[in-house]
Amino acid sequence: MGADGGDAGGGGRADPDAPDEPGAADVPDASADTPPPEPRAPEAAGPERKAPRRRKAPPAAPQPSGRQRHDEKITVYISAQELLALEQTRLTLRAEHGLAADRGRLVREAVAVLLADFHENGGDSVLVRRLAD
Repeated sequence: MGADGGDAGGGGRADPDAPDEPGAADVPDASADTPPPEPRAPEAAGPERKAPRRRKAPPAAPQPSGRQRHDEKITVYISAQELLALEQTRLTLRAEHGLAADRGRLVREAVAVLLADFHENGGDSVLVRRLAD
């Protein structure tokens, strides 16, 4: 390794001047084979029209992450009745629907559904209605 943290032997890199960012070498050079953009015709004289403002779409609700290792963790305190209902739901999913899921997966799915409803319906969402009660 060299003093700068790189491989002193070049690391087998074909182009020593290639960018260091991963994937940057995959981006084609825009000036290579691209013709220059055509000049736009000047706008006709007259009242200036603005395009109607579009409402910015809210960010999409995150999809449930499903069965995978998770790096982030939160602790949520629930009542004994809520825990029992969650466990009964888990057992019913297994017994009646053949779906095996742990409590964490059920909670992630429930959060994803709730967030998707909120992003889609905003003030009319189940989350807003329940929190307003």
